Amino acid sequence: LECNSLAKSNLIREAEVRGISQARLIFAPRVSMDEHMARQACADLFLDTLPYNAHTTTSDALWAGLPVLTCMGDTFASRVAASLLNAADLPELITQSLAEYQAKAIELASQPDTLKAIKDKLDKHREQVPLFDTVQFARDLEKIYTGIWQNYSA
Repeated sequence: LECNSLAKSNLIREAEVRGISQARLIFAPRVSMDEHMARQACADLFLDTLPYNAHTTTSDALWAGLPVLTCMGDTFASRVAASLLNAADLPELITQSLAEYQAKAIELASQPDTLKAIKDKLDKHREQVPLFDTVQFARDLEKIYTGIWQNYSA
């Protein structure tokens, strides 16, 4: 986001050290949720962070049809995106090491047909996967509550 000038300066500096022109970086201003969700269509792939994964941001990206690539770590905070991707039936976007993460990012960037197939899968099944099937989630939760009550009252 544009709003953190220190983070912005650090990212620009690190990109330039790695031969990436500042002109290629886009820092987005804060906007309404509707605008934020709509602008995600401008991206091809969400590269998740480690050791602290995106949480709600991953859910938002997936709902907007933006695939998320993550590297699963050893802590709760570094495994959230992997859990969300599993619930979205996208385990192919979960990596186990930084080397695998880098290789997968390069693969997806250099093979647009593969990335398009993942986007198509996400778009086609978005409302049927466990992550976003809220009706089934509510039914399952109701069954759990009923079971808890039955165990308690027995």
